[in-house]
Amino acid sequence: MGDDLMTIRQMCDAFEVTPRTLRFYEARELLFPLRRGQHRLYGRTDRARLKLILRGKRFGFSLEQIRQLLELYDPAERNITQTEATISTARERLADMERQHQELGTAIAELREQIADGEAWLQTLKSGA
Repeated sequence: MGDDLMTIRQMCDAFEVTPRTLRFYEARELLFPLRRGQHRLYGRTDRARLKLILRGKRFGFSLEQIRQLLELYDPAERNITQTEATISTARERLADMERQHQELGTAIAELREQIADGEAWLQTLKSGA
């Protein structure tokens, strides 16, 4: 086996994923390993794609969004279309995350207030007042 190809076990170890995860991404047409008999062999392109898939998942992109962005890969046009689409999708995701962050901040403040009110009420009950 060439240095450029990795087995499913090597991919799992390198990217800290399970074989099931790799097979899932393959079924979703995100990865395209070579087949030699029963063995899956992953090349540089698969490794690059998996790195992008995992990064996209960490940022909250859907698998469909990731698949669409990966399909735009075209080195002949220096990946301009892919990069523009990725930036646009990333800006949308960032706006969603910032909105969620703001909502979470509000919820945290409200919960802290409720806890403080509950503790004050409990202290009142315990002191017998």
